[in-house]
Amino acid sequence: MARFLHIADVHLGIRRYNLPDRTLDFFQAWREVLERHAIQRRVDFVLVAGDLFDQRKVDPQAANHAMIMLSELHRQQIPVVVVEGNHDQRESASKFSWLRSFSQWGFIKLLEPCWEEGGQIRLDPWDEERRTGSYIDIADTRIFGSTWYGTTIGQTLPVLGAAIHELRRPGATSIVLLHCDIEGQLNRPIPAALSTTKLAVLRDAVDYIALGHTHKKFAIDGWVFNPGSLEACNVEEAGVSRGAYLVETDGPVIKAEFIEAGKDFFQRPFERLELDVSGDEEPETVGRRILELVERKLGRPEALGDDARPIVEVTLRGHLGFRNSMLRLDKIKEEAMDRFKPMGLIINNKTVPKQLAVAVDVSHDAPRLEREVKVIEDLIKPDPRFRDRASELANLIIEVKRLALEREGPEKMFNLIEQRLFGSPDNETDATSSESPSLLAVAEASD
Repeated sequence: MARFLHIADVHLGIRRYNLPDRTLDFFQAWREVLERHAIQRRVDFVLVAGDLFDQRKVDPQAANHAMIMLSELHRQQIPVVVVEGNHDQRESASKFSWLRSFSQWGFIKLLEPCWEEGGQIRLDPWDEERRTGSYIDIADTRIFGSTWYGTTIGQTLPVLGAAIHELRRPGATSIVLLHCDIEGQLNRPIPAALSTTKLAVLRDAVDYIALGHTHKKFAIDGWVFNPGSLEACNVEEAGVSRGAYLVETDGPVIKAEFIEAGKDFFQRPFERLELDVSGDEEPETVGRRILELVERKLGRPEALGDDARPIVEVTLRGHLGFRNSMLRLDKIKEEAMDRFKPMGLIINNKTVPKQLAVAVDVSHDAPRLEREVKVIEDLIKPDPRFRDRASELANLIIEVKRLALEREGPEKMFNLIEQRLFGSPDNETDATSSESPSLLAVAEASD
């Protein structure tokens, strides 16, 4: 039997939204999850499935944040098994990385497969003297490493799986660390995502797949586990379940307990707010409404401890009744930070200037022709020369479009325009003949 903590995507050293202290949040999450769920619960080892750091070039503060807890785990005699992710992978022209240095110093065990010419793989056992290897035995487990394969993961996995199958340790739980996306786990297509069909090639060789890379928690069929990042790396990730897995194994039997960020260890709270400013004609009104919205959500700043101060995102939507330049978001942000003391404030202006707002009062379920006419009409109205005839001109444009789609000659289009604009009696017959159906007939045909 064995007990271990599975984490991934720690992203020490990350900087976002010009918040220097934000790096401390990632350190606090890293520290708390290890203190509470690795040290206090006496695990046999810790797995880090990639992206311990946020950048390949690690700054001194991030290195210190890593070493504080790696040193403590080393003192507690809890091994830390790591694979490289895309963020902390070594440069292709170099043999060195911070993870390799930490491994050489004895604070982690970095597992790396050896790829040979012809696409063949060699998996070497862990050598404690050289402090290198591709797999390691700890308690009743055999742990295999990998690396960041990017778009080649689909071609690489069968080769890796076959090698792992040959090296299974009888009676032990077989574990592999992978850093990759899995198809269907994100709401957008990922070119490098691995399909579950291709992942299944490991089923006969592996009892537990320790995933990293996708910043949300998910599990597949009781043998594939992705804990998500320890902290939200941006506001889009706020509200997504993430954390760690505390796992107990007995051969092929897996018992995984999810450790939730924000509940079982520290996570900075986020507040995502929206404000529709349509109808507000003065910048001062918009500014006041933003401050009121933030105040309603945060309340009195003295009631919040440092760990409870949220990062607030306010997204403005609707139709702005004045020029964007008149809305001094920098001043509004400065006042909100001073009054309400959030950890950070992001104001996204997603509004549309009123002069560009078209067809706002037309239902999306309205017939297409009605929507087209309204869009064109609203584009014409701002020009005072044509404002009074906007509806008439919009309908004319639609009819000219129809003639063009029917491949009518330029002369017929010209005659129609001349007749409608100037009422030319000479062309009235051609323009209104049975060959030019009414707009109502066009609408019926469109429907």
